[in-house]
Formats: sequence, C-alpha cells, structure tokens
Amino acid sequence: MFSEERREEILKRVEKEGRILAKELAEQYNVSIDSIRRDLSIMEEQGLLKRTHGGAIPIPHARQLPLSPDKRYGEGNVYQNAIAKLAASFIKENETLFIGGAAIQYVLLKYLPRDISFTVVTNSVEVAYYLRSMENVQTYLVGGLVKESGNITDALANEFARQFTIDRCFATAGGLSAKGLSTATPEVAVFHKTVFDNSKSIITLIEHTKFGVDLFAGMYPITKLDMIITDEEVIEEKLDKVRAQGVTVVVAKVGE
Repeated sequence: MFSEERREEILKRVEKEGRILAKELAEQYNVSIDSIRRDLSIMEEQGLLKRTHGGAIPIPHARQLPLSPDKRYGEGNVYQNAIAKLAASFIKENETLFIGGAAIQYVLLKYLPRDISFTVVTNSVEVAYYLRSMENVQTYLVGGLVKESGNITDALANEFARQFTIDRCFATAGGLSAKGLSTATPEVAVFHKTVFDNSKSIITLIEHTKFGVDLFAGMYPITKLDMIITDEEVIEEKLDKVRAQGVTVVVAKVGE
C-alpha cells in the first residue's frame, strides 16, 4: 500500500472513531510507528486532523450543530470524567458556584460533594433539574429564553446574571488557546463574560481536543483564568504556550 492510500484510510478511521492511536495503526498497516507519525504530521500540516500524544483526533469545527440533549447530558467520556472529578475536589462549604450547561459541566454534577452545603447558579434547565434532589445544594436558575439545548443565554439572562457574585465559576468553552476561551456563538460569549466578570475564581474545564482552538467569538482572556484543568492527552507544546501566559494548568489523570 502506498503512503497516500494509507493516509486516506487513516483519515476515514479518525473521522469514524474520533480518536486513533499510532501504535494500533502501525500494527494494522504493518509499518513502523515512525512511518505512522510521519503520516500524522503530514496530515496535520494539511489540516486533516490534529495530532495528540500517541495518536490523532479529528479537527474541531468552528461552527458545529449543538449536540442533542441525550448526547450532551450523558455519562461523559473518560477525559471529561477525570477532569470533572478533579474539579469537584476544589469545592468548599458555603461557596456559591456557577455551573453551565455544557457536556463536561453536566458530568461535573455527579462528583459534587454531598457532605457540605453550597449554592449553585446555573443557566441550564437540565442542570437545575438534576440538582433539585440534592438537599445540600441551593439552586438558582438564571431566567430568560430557553433554547432547545435547555440553556439560557439571551439578553434577559445576561442582565439576570449581573445580580450574582460567584465564589467559584466552573467554566468551559468550545476552544482554548493562548488568546483565551472562545465559542461559536457571540450571544453565548457575552453571557459567559458577564458571569466570569462577577466570579472571584474561574476554574476552566477543557479537554485536550479543544486545546489550541480559536472559534468565532472570544469569551475571555486567558490571563484572567485562575486555573485550567485538562487531561493527559493534551500536546505538551500547547500546554507550554498556555503556561507561558502565567495560568496554572493541572492535568487530570484518567482512572485517578
């Protein structure tokens, strides 16, 4: 098989599976792992995929359709769970938290402490519904137009959010680069900027697939983030660029 043919098959596989490992590809095509790494490097330069530690993932798109509720509000993948579990360990008694309606924020809910009291402000109907049965949590739902996703981010929600002071904001975004957080929708960016501005501490939960990505609408500068929690698949070079901005980055290990 010619290298061009192999790359075509690799591209089909990464688009289908979402993540591929160089070691497995080397075994499948009976070539050295260095040959596979060269393939992945060439394909990354062509904008076909993004390399990760040990493999590759698809290129994130700037404007993706939102996930359906059954996919957004699920158990989450291993990386989301590792990040969310570590993030929950920073919660302290009597704090006021902000938890939005992204997939990783929903995963965070199952790791929330049950033995201390705290308050949660959310703009997600799904998050509020989940929290209704937790007796140790006082929940405030931001008002406004409810989108199909169950999230509320319109102008009314933005004004509503100005009334709160948040002790610890658990943020996320569609992309994170040395510039900061970004998303595909300006309305979402404006709403979250209001929340972030009113937060004493911002902990950002961001998977490796979103590192080094700049989407259409900027949300918040990286220098104003207090901590970023990511997973162990993030490329070290991208970590270095973020750390160079003076932000604390913590890497969550899967299984810990």
